[in-house]
Amino acid sequence: MLWKLDLDEEFFRIYDSKRLIAGYFDPDYGEIFPKDNAEQIISSMQKNHDPILGGMLMVPLVKFRLFDTDLDTILSNVQENVSRVSKHLEKWFNFTSDAQIKFHSIRISHTDQDMLTITFPIIFSKPTPLEKNKLMNEIFPILDLLQKSDLL
Repeated sequence: MLWKLDLDEEFFRIYDSKRLIAGYFDPDYGEIFPKDNAEQIISSMQKNHDPILGGMLMVPLVKFRLFDTDLDTILSNVQENVSRVSKHLEKWFNFTSDAQIKFHSIRISHTDQDMLTITFPIIFSKPTPLEKNKLMNEIFPILDLLQKSDLL
């Protein structure tokens, strides 16, 4: 799978090979001071390709296929979806344990009320310039692992 990063203000959208959004990467810009000038400071950091140490990765956790306003189903379909979600969450438990992800946050997707997203930190192997290709080299292994784990 080929991944692509596109800058969108202060964060990057992650696209898969079909040009569908696979997730988001929010760089850790460090302590920004003064806060009033945060936008200009971050913009300058991006233009200068300042090095960063990592950031936060947000990807889909699970789609329920239950919380749709037009839902009209039967009990066996609900049970099937709950079972599917449970198996998928088990994969996530294994992934977070194997990848030694000690902190994560789960929220309702801002684009789909029937989906949860998971956000967790990525720490780079070395300070990495704020440049799409260099960032992708650091992010690629975790995206590849997520895909191989059938989580993306």
